[in-house]
Amino acid sequence: MATTAFDMNDLKRRMQGAIASLKQELGGLRTGRASTALLDHVQVEAYGSHMPLNQLATISVPEPRLLNVQVWDRSVVHAVEKAISAANLGLTPSTEGQVLKLRIPELNEERRREIVKVAHKYAEAARVAVRHVRRDGLDLLKKLEKDHKISEDEQTRQSEQVQKATDATIAEVEKMLAGKEKEIMTV
Repeated sequence: MATTAFDMNDLKRRMQGAIASLKQELGGLRTGRASTALLDHVQVEAYGSHMPLNQLATISVPEPRLLNVQVWDRSVVHAVEKAISAANLGLTPSTEGQVLKLRIPELNEERRREIVKVAHKYAEAARVAVRHVRRDGLDLLKKLEKDHKISEDEQTRQSEQVQKATDATIAEVEKMLAGKEKEIMTV
């Protein structure tokens, strides 16, 4: 950190950034249940550039195992279909005019376990990011104490606050992971 002042709110904000990132990554995991988040990362080559699918179509969930993609412009229907197929989501679009229907197939036990492993990797990355924020905060506190800008007692007190924030954020990561794991395994 370039600043010489310690800002606990900034550390908490950075830790929440790791949570937000994890939430987005977990949302993109297929659980056997239809979710518009499955298509969040799909990029379509249209109008001479790569565009997110949600800027070209309306995505809806009419049934628990069905996604409808209503493409606004008939000229990009094929590009949208190609992008969904290329996204390696295991979904095959069936096209009816400007509407693509995506049936979400049942997941077998082996595939569910693979998805849970991916969720664990995402959670570990979030935990590592939170620990990096903690390390930055603790390093700054040690430097401030060494430079006699704060007392040893203040450094200890602030370090305990950083650790409490870290523990709370990691507990939130664990809770999110457990919820997603349950969702994946009990569909």
